[in-house]
Amino acid sequence: MELAVFQELTEEITLECFYMTESQQEEKVIQLIDLHHFVECYHSHVRILSYIHHPINIIEEDGIKKGILFYDLKHFTPFNWNAFEEFKRQNQLKELWFVFVEEDPIHDTAHHTDFITENSIEIFYDRIFLFNFFQSVIKPLK
Repeated sequence: MELAVFQELTEEITLECFYMTESQQEEKVIQLIDLHHFVECYHSHVRILSYIHHPINIIEEDGIKKGILFYDLKHFTPFNWNAFEEFKRQNQLKELWFVFVEEDPIHDTAHHTDFITENSIEIFYDRIFLFNFFQSVIKPLK
């Protein structure tokens, strides 16, 4: 992502998310960076539709609206997975993707598959990926 684009998008977050704490805005910027880098690594013709007002980012791929949730196992965030199903219906998304974001190379995905099983992620999400941010590698887990 070019620096000028990044600055423009972070200013948009600052303006749109004025009600958020500084920490929440920082999380939103991280979400934005993850989203843009994932799109760069996944597909060049994915279009980003929305990312500001919800943890699930809305994209369009080949004319189909999809949602992407980025998740970092190191910073456990409790979510109401059922609420995301409602978000999917309200926004007329055809698919929901769950993306584990990792900074370090992962050779054993047992921790990820345990998390998927324990939280029934495969019930709520159509696709599950492991995204190594710094290596720019996307590995499907489901």
